[in-house]
Amino acid sequence: MDKHISIIGTAGIPANYGGLETCAEQLVTHQSEKIIYTVYCSSNSYTNQLSHFKNSNLRYVPINANGWQSIIYDYITIMMAVYRGDTLLIMGVSGCSLLPFIKLLFKNKVIVNIDGLEWKRDKWNRLAKFILKTSEYFAVKYADCIVSDNKHIQNYVTENYSRESALIEYGGDNSLVISSIDNENFKELVPFDEYSVFTCRIEPENNIHLILEAFSKNKGTNLVGIGNWKNSDYGKNLLTRYSENDNIILLDYISDQDLLNAIKQNSYLYIHGHSAGGTNPSLVEAMFLGLPIIAYDVPYNRETTENRALYFSSDTELQKLLAHLNRDSIQIISDAMKGIAEKRYRWEIIVSKYEALY
Repeated sequence: MDKHISIIGTAGIPANYGGLETCAEQLVTHQSEKIIYTVYCSSNSYTNQLSHFKNSNLRYVPINANGWQSIIYDYITIMMAVYRGDTLLIMGVSGCSLLPFIKLLFKNKVIVNIDGLEWKRDKWNRLAKFILKTSEYFAVKYADCIVSDNKHIQNYVTENYSRESALIEYGGDNSLVISSIDNENFKELVPFDEYSVFTCRIEPENNIHLILEAFSKNKGTNLVGIGNWKNSDYGKNLLTRYSENDNIILLDYISDQDLLNAIKQNSYLYIHGHSAGGTNPSLVEAMFLGLPIIAYDVPYNRETTENRALYFSSDTELQKLLAHLNRDSIQIISDAMKGIAEKRYRWEIIVSKYEALY
């Protein structure tokens, strides 16, 4: 008998926003024959609203999937899926305060990927953190299955809620797309022959200020930074302060996946500044490309890279690492990252783990 799964909590597919959206797209791409997906999408994120994508059904809700509206968005889509009788795969905890009522009144199976302990992020005020922490509690208490995307999050769930969760990380082999970008156009954006790269949301918890300060003091090492620089005062201030450096190029968010892959594939080093969350998709994708990694020194990043990358916790530490790199050490790290990614972060493996939960 076919299993009907509703994916809730993402902006939708095709993925054009973040890691959870990419995960949803890959679940649909690699789905088994007996799985039928319905993916709920924010119509505010798509001008071209498809009814189907790779054998999945798409349903649209005219509310933003992120920010404060995410709670309403999740509430509405949860209720739509519940009345269809589907199994619910909820990405993130925003709407999970509804789960006590769902489990009381309905028999749908509920699986929640609690994502990266969202309530701990510095960008949220005290009220938002309280709401997210409460939603996390309801998610862990009432869901039939909990998904943790990092061993440290799995340990957190066990220690704080006395409950087991399934460890399912993210895949990264979707980054292995042979770029068709014309070399001349690529060089207009990135004229460096050799450079390091990072790509992320421009937020303080991603330590962009530390990365930029270190490279501004290492004039012999080039950097390309890609992100949403104009979405916050933090990003605007960094853009003003560092964009005049001859060895630093700061690019706006790139939605063209081919072009983004080309920039990453041609880089010398990947800098990962994330200090919050769990297994970060952009880090896993960089590992699959065989890029040497220098990551911010937190347990999540050490777990993802199996302690075989290089790590920094200040701009001074990063500056010293950059100054002492050599080809041999870079190649050792590159080989290690590629090997770990092949072993742990293939989407085929990730999808099979999700389908086992269904």
